[in-house]
Amino acid sequence: MMEGFIALYIFMLAGFTGYEIISKVPVILHTPLMSGSNFVHGIVVVGAMVALGHAEGFLQTLIGFIAVVLAAGNAVGGYVVTERMLEMFKTSNKEKSS
Repeated sequence: MMEGFIALYIFMLAGFTGYEIISKVPVILHTPLMSGSNFVHGIVVVGAMVALGHAEGFLQTLIGFIAVVLAAGNAVGGYVVTERMLEMFKTSNKEKSS
């Protein structure tokens, strides 16, 4: 039972720390930061798959499956957002021909 509380405490501490760090990043650095965080999202997907592989019982398997789905969605969403942000910096063909 105590391991669960320790895990919850670490999760809450990581969430608070992440929020504080991200909120202090200047706007100009958000695109490189997103690219770097996409790498971390890939590691999270691998970790979720490892947790799913070691699951014993229905509840652990269900939680592992949900973790894989959410981690994969997070990784894909990060790449989509990064691509959209990078599109904003590209010059259009109209400006080149003028």
